[in-house]
Amino acid sequence: MMAFVRQVLVIMSKDLRAELRTKEAINASLSFALVVLLLFSFAFDPSEETTREISGGLLWIVFAFAGTLLLNRSFARELENDCLDALISAPISGAALFLGKALANYILVLAVELIALPLFGVFYNVRWTSQFWQLMMVIALATWGMTVTGTMFSALTVNIRLREVMLPILNFPILIPALLGAMQLTSALVAGKPITADNDAWLKMLIGFDVMYTAVSVVLVETVLVGG
Repeated sequence: MMAFVRQVLVIMSKDLRAELRTKEAINASLSFALVVLLLFSFAFDPSEETTREISGGLLWIVFAFAGTLLLNRSFARELENDCLDALISAPISGAALFLGKALANYILVLAVELIALPLFGVFYNVRWTSQFWQLMMVIALATWGMTVTGTMFSALTVNIRLREVMLPILNFPILIPALLGAMQLTSALVAGKPITADNDAWLKMLIGFDVMYTAVSVVLVETVLVGG
């Protein structure tokens, strides 16, 4: 077990170092998130109550598309110098490789979201800190679900010429339950309403989504990588 954890941490640290050295994906993702948030703020009047009601949905649309820019590079960066073949041939399990990359992607996507969140509050005149810890919990759960499925589809489409197009086409339909739950909960939380028995079904769905797709991805990733 300790050997498996070490392998996961090695892959995670390798991916984080590779991204922080170039910063190409995280810069593109963050720039996209900020530009789209700014454009949406011009399209919708922040002073209107309707805008505040849909702000959670707008936020997760931005997060989903910005996250895709990061997730697309997860396995694509390994194509140079046959690094992907070397990783597949290395004496580590596919599950360790997948979880290491998923954790690295999770940290990077979460960093982009946490930078964009205060600007979201400014652009849309939303006091998003009123239910701060519950909002952080929802963001953490929804981002993990988005990262797990995105990392899996990144592995699946890595050898496809149009992988930048295929990843969102494959990933977004799968993400509908998680994004729907995240949007509903975020809209309530930024309005100052805590998670109660009336809407905790969305939270349970988020947790179930994360557990189910993490388990499925860990089981299938070996087949996906070797088959690819």
